[in-house]
Amino acid sequence: MNTGVIVGNACTLRNNNSSRFGKFIQLQLNRAQQMTGAAVQTYLLEKTRVACQASSERNFHIFYQICKGASEEERLQWHLPEGATFSWLPNPERTLEEDCFEVTREAMLHLGIDTPSQNNIFKVLAGLLHLGNIWFADSEDEAQPCQLMDDAKCSVRTSASLLQLPVDLLLETLRIRTIRAGKQQQQVFRKPCSRAECDTRRDCLAKLVYARLFDWLVSVINSSICADPNSWTAFIGLLDVYGFESFPDNSLEQLCINYANEKLQQHFVAHYLRAQQEEYAVEGLEWSFVNYQDNQTCLNLIEGSPVSICSLINEECRLNRPSSAAQLQTRIESALAGSPCLGHSKLSREPSFIVVHFAGPVQYHTAGLVEKNKDPVPLELTELLQQSQDPLLIALFPTNPKEKTQEEPSIQGRAPVLTVVSKFKASLEQLLQVLHSTTPHYIRCIKPNSQSQPQTFIQEEVLSQLEACGLVETIHISAAGFPIRVSHQNFVERYALLRRLHPRTSSGLHSPYPTKGPAEQPPHTEEAMLQPLLQDILHTLPTLTQTADTSDAPAETTPVPLHCGRTKVFMTDSMLELLECGRTQVLEQCARCIQFGWRQHKHRKQERQRQAATLLQAAIRSWLTRKHIQRLHTAATVIKSAWQKWRIRMAFLASKELDGVEEKAVIQTPGSLSSPVQTRFLRAVIHLWPLGLVLANSAVGIRGFQRKLVVCACLQLRSGSYNVQTAQQDQAGVTSIRALPQGSVKFHCRRSPLRYADTCPEPSPNTVTGFNQILLERHRPVHV
Repeated sequence: MNTGVIVGNACTLRNNNSSRFGKFIQLQLNRAQQMTGAAVQTYLLEKTRVACQASSERNFHIFYQICKGASEEERLQWHLPEGATFSWLPNPERTLEEDCFEVTREAMLHLGIDTPSQNNIFKVLAGLLHLGNIWFADSEDEAQPCQLMDDAKCSVRTSASLLQLPVDLLLETLRIRTIRAGKQQQQVFRKPCSRAECDTRRDCLAKLVYARLFDWLVSVINSSICADPNSWTAFIGLLDVYGFESFPDNSLEQLCINYANEKLQQHFVAHYLRAQQEEYAVEGLEWSFVNYQDNQTCLNLIEGSPVSICSLINEECRLNRPSSAAQLQTRIESALAGSPCLGHSKLSREPSFIVVHFAGPVQYHTAGLVEKNKDPVPLELTELLQQSQDPLLIALFPTNPKEKTQEEPSIQGRAPVLTVVSKFKASLEQLLQVLHSTTPHYIRCIKPNSQSQPQTFIQEEVLSQLEACGLVETIHISAAGFPIRVSHQNFVERYALLRRLHPRTSSGLHSPYPTKGPAEQPPHTEEAMLQPLLQDILHTLPTLTQTADTSDAPAETTPVPLHCGRTKVFMTDSMLELLECGRTQVLEQCARCIQFGWRQHKHRKQERQRQAATLLQAAIRSWLTRKHIQRLHTAATVIKSAWQKWRIRMAFLASKELDGVEEKAVIQTPGSLSSPVQTRFLRAVIHLWPLGLVLANSAVGIRGFQRKLVVCACLQLRSGSYNVQTAQQDQAGVTSIRALPQGSVKFHCRRSPLRYADTCPEPSPNTVTGFNQILLERHRPVHV
């Protein structure tokens, strides 16, 4: 279908790939429900786009594809040089995703169109582009045909070459028309055409070729994908028709498109209401409360009998007289003045009328309406194309057609002219017959913005599309009845909480709302189990209603907003809102209970944690205290042991410092003690004297009188028995400390060559002095 889409789609103001024709695709299924083939039926191709494009819009995609995607050789064959301009090819600078020539070629190959046939098709389309560059100038003499513009002569030769038509015959057909008169003996008159008529004939020739080519492609597609009628038994139909259109300048195309949308909207509304009525009847509900507005009045205005817009336009086509836009407007307004869907714009300068459609009012201009409805194809144009030597045009315009074509007028002139509106109306009736015989499903496509930007929604555009699709009217119809339908199972699962608002009632109470369906014996046990729960929920509705009435202002009496069917519960928006409010209230109560229980549990847990923390802290403090005391005991033991070891080591070092000279006999002095006692005393003094000096000169702890007592106690001497004197400053050196301390002891130190080296600083209370510091003591006598 890509080939048909590219040939029939174009870029418009609202869509870059707008389908300019309607199509009904039939997917054919066999008895096993497998797709075996398909068929395509098209409606009302917008062939006027070939020769006339609106502002900021483009022609069909295929023209841009052959101009942008053709190779150099193909450009030479089709006379499409780089940078060539064509009057029927506006906005060529825009590049769209659809401008992919290779994809179209590949799709045509899949459909069975070989490369030579493709080249033939593209050559004919190139000939139509060159045909659009043919422009005429007014002739000075009305009896002479119009002259060609200077730039158009080359285009005529190129177009005739591509279409394989004689150049003279092509010019003659475009500039001279043939008039046949007489019934039995026809007389042929040849009359030169005006400039406007020449342009019209040129456009008509291009539209005729393009429409025939489009129909031929559709037939080729159908022959390629359609299955044998005996091989399929059912089908799935996909209908893709034009959307509702309203432009600044609306003509016959928009009138037909909107007419088709009115018919389809009526079918949709009828189908939707019929489905509603069938569902309500099955569930045991009444249909009388649903009211809606039908669009039959608008359809009567367009297609009604005996007088309608279509009938008046067709009548103007049958009359053999020039058509006037103002005269057609006057006829429509006078004949259909009583229709409420017909309006008139007083501000419009051009003749027009307004039709109020279901999607909104649309203003149609009457200028050119009759000519487009006639869609006249002069017989000489068809005869011209029949003389072409191109294989494709020979197939499209056979010389001896089996059936009379619609473009050829009747020779007798008595048969009614088959207009565009008549053909479109007949095809639309056939389509509706197919739709009525099937079960339709509707899909509405909404475009969020016209710039094709992601995650961007423009409210005005979306709303206009919803109105154009008829969804607003559908919503109104749905809101008039019961738009919300919930099965019993889902209703009970969601609103079973509402039973908390109402106390348990006896089985004799009845619901204040109609329950026709559940009153009967349900066919399934599951439904029977749901009925008591459903009744309990329905008993809470008066409580909810009273709560709503007390909170809001009293309103007028409205119909019952809820009906309980056999398998579903039908309700309105107001009832759904009321049920949701009640459900929210119950959930809030449950949430408060849960929060209260959680806070109580959390408080108790925190209290237990606090008590446990207190016990743990007490145990840890006790353990830490015990550990601290143990460390103190251990430290005291280590200090005591270290002190004892240090004491022994100091005594050993002091004894080692003394001379190893043998003790001499001490001469007794007058008044002294006996010899044995004195000898033992002196030995004790000699062993304990260095230790006493160390303790006496220690900077830690003892000072003053206590220091003297400690020294005396260590030396086991009485106060005043011995005197220790230092040597005079002028004496150098130490005589000896190895001799027995008889009398006084003199300490001498050698003078250092360094300045202040023999001066001892004041001992710090935080420092510990050693044995050698005795030699650096201050040189003043110390009396012990």
